[in-house]
Amino acid sequence: MAELEGTVALVTGASAGIGRHLAHGLAARGAAVVGLARSADRLRSAMHEIAAATDARTLAVAADVTDPAAVRAAVEQVTAELGPVTLLVNNAGLIDAAEVPLWEADPDQWWQVVQSQVRGPFLLAHAVLPGMLAAGGGRVIGLASGLGTRGSDVYSAYSAGKSAQMRITEAVHLAGAAHGVRAFDLAPGVVDTGMTRAMAMHAGRTDWTSPEDVVALAVAIAAGQLDRWSGRFLRAGADALATLLSTTPTGTARQLRLHPYGDDDPVG
Repeated sequence: MAELEGTVALVTGASAGIGRHLAHGLAARGAAVVGLARSADRLRSAMHEIAAATDARTLAVAADVTDPAAVRAAVEQVTAELGPVTLLVNNAGLIDAAEVPLWEADPDQWWQVVQSQVRGPFLLAHAVLPGMLAAGGGRVIGLASGLGTRGSDVYSAYSAGKSAQMRITEAVHLAGAAHGVRAFDLAPGVVDTGMTRAMAMHAGRTDWTSPEDVVALAVAIAAGQLDRWSGRFLRAGADALATLLSTTPTGTARQLRLHPYGDDDPVG
């Protein structure tokens, strides 16, 4: 299948886990795929294997998503070699090192998690969007989580970061839709990766979300099939693609909002 031919996709955290699954799935459907990650050797190996398996054009660019200069240089390199990015997938991110209450967390590691989930997506969008707008539009996918829609007693940094990422998605949608830019929060569910297996909350889990379900929604987004869901939250493994394609969300459906306590709530 080549439904994404002409798409230049940049996937952060592409050397392993969900990012690698997404990079492979997009390449298999005709996109030119740029993988971005901190580990240069592992990233180059991953992108080489993806290219060999799919015959797609791939590019490995090593960079820390929280480093403004590195992100700018990476996007400049991609644009020079492949043209403007038309699909940005903000997948890279850390998670709380220990399942502990906020007051027991290591402050430096807590902040590193938040930076990876917020500063990273901001810097990538900030660097990519001018070229995307000049090219006539494109799409941004933020890898979301149910923990971004609610609080957490032991994953406070991850929860805070994912909530903020949802606000970035909505900001891109609100400012960019009139210019052909769409943005989406895509929660992958619980995919069997090294990161999820390291989380105590998933110890003993046998019911995993299929990576193919995540890829299917990402491909539909990239192909423009789900533009009516721009600015909203989708969840792989729970949302059936056929249902999304036949449903038009209204109001603030699938957006992060306060619930009024009643009809007389002055804030609601």
